[in-house]
Amino acid sequence: MEICGEGNSGEIYRNSSLGSSSVGGGGGDGYSNNPRRYGINIAASNLIHAPLTTLLEYSGILGGSTSSYSQEREQLISSPSTATGGGGHQEVTIRIIGSAENDHDDEPNASPNVEALPYGQRGGVVEGNANTESSISDGSSGIATDSSSSSSSYQRYDIQNLARWIEHVLPFSLLLLLVFVRQHLQGFCAALWVAAVLFKSNDILRRQTALKGERKKSVLLGMTVVLILHVMSIYWWYRNADLLYPLVLLPPSTIPPFWHVLFIIIVNDALVRQVAMVFKCMLLLFYKNSRGHNYRKQGQMLTLVEYFLLLYRALLPTPVWYRFFLNREYGSFFSSLVTGLYLTFKLATVLRKVQLFFTALRTLSRKEMYYGSYATSEQVNAVGDLCAICQEKMHAPILLRCKHIFCEDCVSEWFDRERTCPLCRALVKSADIKSYSDGSTSLFFQLF
Repeated sequence: MEICGEGNSGEIYRNSSLGSSSVGGGGGDGYSNNPRRYGINIAASNLIHAPLTTLLEYSGILGGSTSSYSQEREQLISSPSTATGGGGHQEVTIRIIGSAENDHDDEPNASPNVEALPYGQRGGVVEGNANTESSISDGSSGIATDSSSSSSSYQRYDIQNLARWIEHVLPFSLLLLLVFVRQHLQGFCAALWVAAVLFKSNDILRRQTALKGERKKSVLLGMTVVLILHVMSIYWWYRNADLLYPLVLLPPSTIPPFWHVLFIIIVNDALVRQVAMVFKCMLLLFYKNSRGHNYRKQGQMLTLVEYFLLLYRALLPTPVWYRFFLNREYGSFFSSLVTGLYLTFKLATVLRKVQLFFTALRTLSRKEMYYGSYATSEQVNAVGDLCAICQEKMHAPILLRCKHIFCEDCVSEWFDRERTCPLCRALVKSADIKSYSDGSTSLFFQLF
């Protein structure tokens, strides 16, 4: 026996549409509470309780939407109402199935008699049969799809577990970081202040170098005075913090703790670069006042100062780490082993800085360039005494490694931005050799 319920479908549809519109228009405007109006569908509660998981779901990494839980809850809540939403206009039909029909229905491949059904139900039966046949024909491809989807679901599950673990640990980690910053508040403030002055000074120096003949002497003089006073005040304020010993490559008087080691290295590294900026300001003043507009020699001097600074900065942390690693409390063998390994690794870095410094020195002495050498008169006459960049007679011609010749000023300005030949586009300048003719200073901290 079957019990079939048939209701007024039109009325049910009207009730459901009215219910949805009444929910959407709570504030008088149907779009006022709709988060999709602005293209963002993130629930505030999910963002507060699980921010990382919510963002991963919204970005599509976890493959789910941010409102999946709320949608599922709404479906669970609204499912009983939709079952009884027909009101009092429902009809119940009871049909008694005989034994012959029962046997016919138990057959696995039996299909209902389409002709015996009402006209409105025939299309659904035909479509159901077609869907069954297509699902059977696509069974082989469905197995591969299921396997790939299962593997992706496992990956999303692992990412979700990792995100939940990070969300669980993150608040406590932030609390520990807050306590750590409070314990070393003065050191943090000093390091941030010194780094901010360094970044701002580097920006001002680059802009003044780019102005060439239009640079302002008042700005350069003011920057020189401010940097000198700033460096002297920092060293006077921390005169008892063993900052001066590493400047002359001597180890600190006592074995410093780990965080004090980082403080000494960071502050000294930033202040040494500010002292180098003072020398660069003096060079810019000198070449503007006394030497005319010799920007080629100015760029070579700025590069030489920067490479000498890089060499000195590579040596600067060595005595501090030497004193820190050579701690007899961990055992003489262990401390000697760690100190020896550090000095071995440091030696390779220092040798590379020495090589770059001597390359810059040879360039200044007109023996060698980063990208070629000075051409002879025979080589210039062979190609014609005309620069392909400025279309004028060559001045201090440079023979590149690709055998093309250009003026030194022209090709130097070109290689400040490029690494290839202006004519044949051959790779001429090495990537690890950089020109600092624009007055810039390396902003990476030398921690080891």
